[in-house]
Amino acid sequence: MRAAAIFGPGSSTKDVRPFQNSSVTKWLIGCPTNSNEADAILVFGGDGTIHRHLPHLVKLQLPVLVVPRGSGNDFARALNLRSVRDSVAAWRSFSSGQNNVRMVDLGVITPPQGPKPEEGSPSGTPETVPFTNSGNQKPETGNSHYFCCIAGVGLDGEIARRANGLPRWLRGHGGYILSTIPALFQFTAFPMRILLSQKDQSAAVVRTDIPTLLATFANAPTFGGGMRIAPRAQLDDGLLDICVVSDLNKFKLFCLFPTVYFGRHLNIPEVEYFQSESLRLETESPMDVYADGEYICQTPIEVKVAPRALPVIVHPSQTSF
Repeated sequence: MRAAAIFGPGSSTKDVRPFQNSSVTKWLIGCPTNSNEADAILVFGGDGTIHRHLPHLVKLQLPVLVVPRGSGNDFARALNLRSVRDSVAAWRSFSSGQNNVRMVDLGVITPPQGPKPEEGSPSGTPETVPFTNSGNQKPETGNSHYFCCIAGVGLDGEIARRANGLPRWLRGHGGYILSTIPALFQFTAFPMRILLSQKDQSAAVVRTDIPTLLATFANAPTFGGGMRIAPRAQLDDGLLDICVVSDLNKFKLFCLFPTVYFGRHLNIPEVEYFQSESLRLETESPMDVYADGEYICQTPIEVKVAPRALPVIVHPSQTSF
């Protein structure tokens, strides 16, 4: 058995010790350059560490075990790996020859090709906007970005920006909540258009020009360390779960925030929730896009699913997502 270990911030070689259950296993520190160098990869870190390595992990197609050592660990949570102990159990099952590898989807964000729209105007009409990537195609290289959990535009991006400016130890101990409270009262709603791709590669508008606080595109149910913004999302269903929150007064928004931890925000009239294989999002002026807590690019964007893109090692009791 040959295993590679990738370390995120705050992790080191000492974290490998619980996984060294066999003297036969040979360990490589760092990400393999090709698939012949290892039989599996262990990632010690959170969503940001996984996110930064996703392009190469997808290329290698080696089984990946996530060891939750970050501030949020939402991807590990979606895999039901809630502690280092859970990851150790998954590794021991894999090392002993059990078939506890599952294929999961990833999201892909791509700035659209072609000329940019004029400031303050939509980029084309709903009937003629082409999609450069359909849900059944592999993502283009270069300006495409994978994400494992959730991407978003609006309030979510503002919270992520604030949280990323905090010390790491604080981010891991309530930093997202601390960043949320001021953002709730200071963020201003913005006009937004969402278009869903059709079979003929045209686009149909499902939402346009409504003042919006946030739009998230989810491959996994949670973000921000357990906020269930997309409670129906599954890692292997080939769909994105889209949650859009319209503008509402600050007090109601403040009251909405705690309900997200339990997925109860879907009962509020200002919250829209639907699924799609791919979509396009446009705003009147460029807005920051964040995914897995990391800055990606600015709008407009196209978002789609890469089905069964990543093999992951799961807990032996995990039969489905």
